[in-house]
Amino acid sequence: MFTFPARRLADPISVPKQNALSSQVRQSRVADLRWVDSLTHLLDNKFRIPGTNIRFGADFVMGLIPGAGDLLSMGFSGVLIATMAKNGASGRLVGRMLLNVILDTMVGSVPILGNVFDLFYKANYRNLKLMNEHYQEGKHTGSVWPVMILVFGVMLTLTVVTAFAIVFLFKTIWNLV
Repeated sequence: MFTFPARRLADPISVPKQNALSSQVRQSRVADLRWVDSLTHLLDNKFRIPGTNIRFGADFVMGLIPGAGDLLSMGFSGVLIATMAKNGASGRLVGRMLLNVILDTMVGSVPILGNVFDLFYKANYRNLKLMNEHYQEGKHTGSVWPVMILVFGVMLTLTVVTAFAIVFLFKTIWNLV
C-alpha cells in the first residue's frame, strides 16, 4: 500500500507576515463574493424539474426568449467575470471563464438544441467552480491585464466593424431609394 509522505508543517513563528496578510485578504475577498454564489445558483440551479434530479435556473428560462434572452444571460455572466477579474483573477482564469460564456452563448442561441445545451452545460456554475479553485485552493494565479487588453481590443474591433456595416447598409438603402 502506497502512502504519501507526511508534509512538514511550518512553524508559525517562521511563516512570513506577508503570507498571513495575503491569506486574510483572500478570506476577506471570498466573504465579499458570496453574492456571486447566490447569483450563480439563481442563474443555473435554482429550480428542479419535478420527478428528476435535473436542475435549471434563470439562464435556461431567459434562453427561451430568442436572441434577447441569450444576450441578457451573457450580460449577467459578464458581470460575474468582471467581478472576479476585479478581485484578482488571473488572465488565464478570466480567459477560461470567457470561453465558457462564449460557448454557452453561441450554442445557446441555436433554437431548441441550445436550450437543451443550456440545461446541462451551466457556464456560470463552471465559472463559480473556477473561482473557488482560485480563491480557496490558490490555483489560476497571475495577472488579468493581458486578457483584459485583448478583450478590450476585440470589443473595440467588433464595435468598429459593426459601425461600418451599419453605415454601409444605410448608404445602400439610401441609394436604392
